[in-house]
Amino acid sequence: MSAIVAHWFRIPFWQRVMGAFVLGALAGWAFGPAAETWFGPLGDLYVTLIKMIAVPLVFFAVINAVSSLHGQRSIAALGGRTFLWFAITAVLAVAMGLAVGTVLQPGVLQLPLSVDPDYVPRDVPSVVQVLLGVVPSNVFHALTGIGEAKNAAGETVLKAGKGSILPVIFVAALIGFAMVKLGDKVALARKLAGEASEISIQITRFVLEMTPLGTFGLIAALVGNYGFSQLLPLGSFVLALYLACTLHIVVTYGGLLLAHGLNPLKFFRGAAPGMQVAFVSSSSFASLPSSLRCATHNLGVDKDYAAFAVPLGASIKMDGCGAIYPALCAVFISQYMGVPMSPEQYLIVLIASVLGSFGTAGVPGTAVVMATVVLTAAGLPLQVIGYLYAIDRVLDMMRTMTNVTGQMLVPVLVAKETGLLDRATYDAASTNVGIEEAA
Repeated sequence: MSAIVAHWFRIPFWQRVMGAFVLGALAGWAFGPAAETWFGPLGDLYVTLIKMIAVPLVFFAVINAVSSLHGQRSIAALGGRTFLWFAITAVLAVAMGLAVGTVLQPGVLQLPLSVDPDYVPRDVPSVVQVLLGVVPSNVFHALTGIGEAKNAAGETVLKAGKGSILPVIFVAALIGFAMVKLGDKVALARKLAGEASEISIQITRFVLEMTPLGTFGLIAALVGNYGFSQLLPLGSFVLALYLACTLHIVVTYGGLLLAHGLNPLKFFRGAAPGMQVAFVSSSSFASLPSSLRCATHNLGVDKDYAAFAVPLGASIKMDGCGAIYPALCAVFISQYMGVPMSPEQYLIVLIASVLGSFGTAGVPGTAVVMATVVLTAAGLPLQVIGYLYAIDRVLDMMRTMTNVTGQMLVPVLVAKETGLLDRATYDAASTNVGIEEAA
């Protein structure tokens, strides 16, 4: 038995995940809709496990990072450089979405579309609401994902949220700054936070070893549920989105890495586990433990800087959901209705996508919210979101993988610019994020 386990762990991580992906697709095809009943719980368990570790991992890592970075490097300068690259790559992502949509013309269809009956229009929060939501009214509620809502009687009640990471980052950073201010008075607490961070990282390694099993369950349930009947009417849009995201990852991200003197193949090799988790889970939040582990263990980004930049990116760095997808939606609906977009509308889509992705940080359902923001700003009808809602899970897989790839890319670029990148680790390009410790 031990020999079988040892042989399993000798197989590269990405190969285990890819094999599970193929087997899951075959199981979904063979079992049909029953695949969700038989294999879906495996995927649900996996997503629950990685969400379980995300908050403590980020919480203790940020506390440790803020106290470590302070006095050594300007946190404000690192933050400003990170935000700048977030914005630059978002602009390039919108441009890619508009270009692919214009060339492929996914909205030129010969069949009528109907709004999915399960689609419910989203209320878009104001910028003030989003900013206020970063500061939790109760620290423990923020750490557990509990929020407030109005019931039918208009009373304020507590409810389970979908896990925004921004309040967690805010509280952890505040604690970190307090530790810096108090200095040696809290040396023991600082040491304890560092040890808690190491424990969280070790648990993350254990949980990530479940990725092949979770991948099998998630893909089997997805393929069994969808088949081809739901995808064929909107196949041109699915193709356009997947092509735009692929080009953005390979051409845009690869070009930026080359411009920084970094081998893109090394980056994609090291980032592969995080990209795989993002694709099958369709959640930046659920992918956070894996992407943070990839950035440090595989790509050589300084642990303290990565603990700040990667979780922040998981909230506001949404090239797939917040840039490419809204841009494609705008082009799609203009083509479907036979009303070409004006140059002013193209500019509005560009600006609204970039600013909106920052303005909706931490809001669940980012892609739908962002599409609503962009289409409203450009004066386009919102029905397109209802048209696409039936296939949203398939779209979200590629959108999320693009998001998470960008969330790992920007810390690598900034780390290279500021001397926080371990080049030897980057060039070694490990693909393992599990139990094995870094050398």
